[in-house]
Amino acid sequence: MQKDSRFAILILFIFLLFNQLDAQIIKGEVMAGLNMTQVDGDMVYGFKKPGLNLGAGAMIPFAKNFDASVEINYTQKGAKQKAQYLSDSLNGAYQLYLDYLEVPLLVHYTDKDLISIGTGFSWGRLVSAKEFEHDRQTSTTAQNGVYDLNDICVLLDLRLKVYNALKFNFRYSYSINKIRTREFTDTNGYSEKRDQYNNVLTFRLLYMFNEKKSKQILNKE
Repeated sequence: MQKDSRFAILILFIFLLFNQLDAQIIKGEVMAGLNMTQVDGDMVYGFKKPGLNLGAGAMIPFAKNFDASVEINYTQKGAKQKAQYLSDSLNGAYQLYLDYLEVPLLVHYTDKDLISIGTGFSWGRLVSAKEFEHDRQTSTTAQNGVYDLNDICVLLDLRLKVYNALKFNFRYSYSINKIRTREFTDTNGYSEKRDQYNNVLTFRLLYMFNEKKSKQILNKE
């Protein structure tokens, strides 16, 4: 069974599990924000590539102060470097655009309804890829096998209450599996192969639905 098929079955199982629970205790959430990204192993350094992060999800409490969550996100990753040299043909400029549909699964701990910390994993499916070297587009696409279609990441998540149901969300994610292996050759002819990994900082605003009602029901139970 292919890797993406296994994750699709897992996601279906989670949604079916949520469906069996009391809908009144499930908390919905929508989020929007910005990624600052880089790709480790690509010879370009710094979180210089901005991208969108948009999504929706559901959270369900399973113990005191603990919730499990699942999301479906559209997230843009990649890398960026401005021109480094005056040469018209080889100026060192680089831009990489990787767009994913992503499903994060996390466990959260909330302290006094003010701050939540969480950790988990995500599966991302590459839907679009563009690459520019020295300001010229390469042949890279999402379909031609240059980049792995699946991006499995480990996540660290922090949420701070801003006002009522509005929260600020910071998230860090890093690829567990390599997204590409590339060979680089310097001006002296020395070649080196490097595995590449997505490295992402995310800053979002998150609005949660049904949070107060969920807490009231759980307190009564």
